[in-house]
Amino acid sequence: MTQGLAAQMAAAAAGDRRALARLISLVEDEAPQAAAVSDWALGASGGAYRVGVTGPPGAGKSSLLDGLLRRYRTQGLRLAALAVDPSSAFTGGALLGDRIRMHEAARDPEIFIRSLGSRGSLGGLARQTEAVADLLDACGAERIFIETLGVGQSELDIVENCFSTVVVLTPESGDGIQMMKAGLLEIGDLFVINKADREGAAALAMELEASLMRRGALDGWRPPVLQCVATQDRGLVELEAAIEHHRDFLTREGRLDLRQREQLARRLRAAVEARVTEALWTADRVRAVEKGVALVMEGRTGFAAQVAALTPAGLAALIAPPPELP
Repeated sequence: MTQGLAAQMAAAAAGDRRALARLISLVEDEAPQAAAVSDWALGASGGAYRVGVTGPPGAGKSSLLDGLLRRYRTQGLRLAALAVDPSSAFTGGALLGDRIRMHEAARDPEIFIRSLGSRGSLGGLARQTEAVADLLDACGAERIFIETLGVGQSELDIVENCFSTVVVLTPESGDGIQMMKAGLLEIGDLFVINKADREGAAALAMELEASLMRRGALDGWRPPVLQCVATQDRGLVELEAAIEHHRDFLTREGRLDLRQREQLARRLRAAVEARVTEALWTADRVRAVEKGVALVMEGRTGFAAQVAALTPAGLAALIAPPPELP
């Protein structure tokens, strides 16, 4: 690690927002220094509580988060928010739409807001979200809110990155049906019906309550259903209290530590898989796949034979018992 990088880390930890922003850029861009920054951040993190905010496009997630951040600031907490936005087709950077909609909270010097480009990720979060959240944690954030790009069947990894997941819905647009399709009943720790001053809010609340009742409590927790009007700051006090109640529940039951361990284990597996995949798919092997496709389609060889031919001879090393850790 260079002295310059160490100085940036120290400055960021001391509250220098520009230094923090530069470190985030290194991680997000997967620069050569990113591994050192991520290792430092992970080692220095652990104090922040991470809350995910997800829901269909147009549900008012950013407006809700803007009000929620301002509400949390009345408690004197240092806050951070990561908003995953669509990426620019030219630069790969975020288009900054969500950060613009959180304009009130962005004025507070104790609230750090950053947009992350999705860069083609199908999981609702940017690829480096966890590492960036570690950085925010290491630099003193006490609550970190992560807003997803949207929600769908492939966009459920928010639950693997946060301790509490808030699902935001609206009375219209068939959210009840979409909710079932997206599997949100399984991932939501709290459900919020935003824009609850519109017709259909009460009906959706009843439908949701009935569905949760049929599902039953998971690990002893029954998700509450709240109604908010984010643009009028209505329901935000209750939402803050519900999030903190879930945090207290997880801590009391020992599930917060369990979630942290499970998330770290998943990150380790994903990192190892990424290294193996990168080493496996060399340019030569990709060309061999193209040739194998032609052979199979022409009937000159079988599919299983091509799989065997393309599998590295050293595959046995991957299934051998791992070395004992010190």
